[in-house]
Amino acid sequence: MSEPGEADPDGWDEALGGDAAAAAARLNQAEIDSLLGGSAGLPEDGPTGVQRIINSGLVSYERLPMLEIVFDRLVRIMSTSLRNFTGDNVEVSIESITSLRFGSYLNAIPMPAMLAVIKAEEWDNQGLIVFDSPMIYAIVDVLLGGRRGTAAMRLEGRSFTTIERVLVERLIDVVLADLSAAFDPLTPVAFRFERLEVNPRFAAISRLSNAAVLARLRVDMDDRGGKIELLLPYATLEPVRELLLQKFMGEKFGRDSIWETHLAEELWNTEITLDAVLDERTMRLSEVMALVPGTRLELDIAPDAPIALRCGNLTLFEARLGRHKNALAVEISRAILRQAAR
Repeated sequence: MSEPGEADPDGWDEALGGDAAAAAARLNQAEIDSLLGGSAGLPEDGPTGVQRIINSGLVSYERLPMLEIVFDRLVRIMSTSLRNFTGDNVEVSIESITSLRFGSYLNAIPMPAMLAVIKAEEWDNQGLIVFDSPMIYAIVDVLLGGRRGTAAMRLEGRSFTTIERVLVERLIDVVLADLSAAFDPLTPVAFRFERLEVNPRFAAISRLSNAAVLARLRVDMDDRGGKIELLLPYATLEPVRELLLQKFMGEKFGRDSIWETHLAEELWNTEITLDAVLDERTMRLSEVMALVPGTRLELDIAPDAPIALRCGNLTLFEARLGRHKNALAVEISRAILRQAAR
C-alpha cells in the first residue's frame, strides 16, 4: 500500500473506493495508541481516547450548582459540631467533589474502612458515608482521652472492635444531623442511620453502573485526623434536582420580584363593577321575541330572599337587599368565592 501523496501502482486506492483523501485520513500507530489509551511502556498523563468516551456518559456535579453550596455549608457546620463533640481543635475542609460510577467507587475504597448506609426519609433513597482507618483510629483516640502529640495506634489486619463501632456510630449521628442542617435552607430532609458495614459488597445501595456524587472531606485534629467521604447517588438527589439546579439560594426561574410587587399594588387599586342579581329566569326564544313595552315579568323570589353579588359571571357574595336613606343598598352576608376556595 502506498504512502499518502505517492503514486498507487497496485491500484489499492481505487479498490478501496478511489478516494485518496480517505487513504490520507487513515490512523497511524501513534493515533491508535492515543485512542486505545497509550502505547506499551509509555505512561499516560490522564484519561484519553476510549476512557474519555466512557467517562463522557457521566453527569458532572457542576450541573447541580446548589449542591456545592450545600457541601460548603456542611463543612462550616461540621467544624463547629465536631469541636463540641471531641473537645478538640477540629478543622474540616473539602478535598474534592467529583462524579463517578458507583461500582468504580466501591472497588476503590481503601480497606479497612467503615461504611455507614444512610437513608433520606423524605426522598426515600439511600447514601453512603465512608470513614477511612486513620479517621476511625483518630476519633477513638480523641474520645477515649488519648494524649496530644502522639500518633494513634493502628493495628492492621484485625476487625474493628465493638467499642470502635459504637464510637463511630456516635460520630455518624453528628454528621447526619449536620447534613440535614446543610440541606435545611434548600429543602427539609432527615437523614437516618441504617447500618454499619466493613465489607463494600454489603453496602451496595445502587446499581454498579449508576452515577453518583462523591464529596471527600478532610478532618484535621491537631496531628490526628482522616477522611470522611459522602456518596450520594443521582437517584437519591432526583427529588430535589430542580432545587439543586439553582445557581443561588432562592432563585426563581423566569420571575421578577420587582414586577410582581408592582403588579400586586396595581391590582389592589383596580376598579371593578359588582352586579346585584335579584333572580334569574330561563325563557324560550319565542317568549323573548314576544316581549313588548309594558310586559310584566314575574320573579320567583320572596321579599327577604338573599341576592347574589357578581363580578362578570363569577358570584362573589350573598347579600340582602335594603334601603339606605333614599337609595337601595345591599348588606353582604357571606362570601361565596372564599368558601369555595377552602
